[in-house]
Amino acid sequence: MNKMPPVKKCEVESCYFNNEQRCRAGAITVGSGEPRCETFAQSASHSRVDTQAEVGACHVTSCRYNDQMLCEAAGIDVVVHKDHADCETYEPRQS
Repeated sequence: MNKMPPVKKCEVESCYFNNEQRCRAGAITVGSGEPRCETFAQSASHSRVDTQAEVGACHVTSCRYNDQMLCEAAGIDVVVHKDHADCETYEPRQS
């Protein structure tokens, strides 16, 4: 199995797992037909765990980095998109 890519930066300040723009979840899931961070948890408080999150699974098969539901990017950034968190590293597959 390939090493899971790190979440290099997370700009979603309203997420429980965000602490100083670092995702503190053990692993995240990207999916729902768009590059949405499914691990996003709206909260005014933040995790104090000292971990570096990785991408555990990606359900967005239209992404060029998706290989059998695993992310092959060197790392990802998560940003605010409307009212939720999205993987900014997402790139559509070339036909």
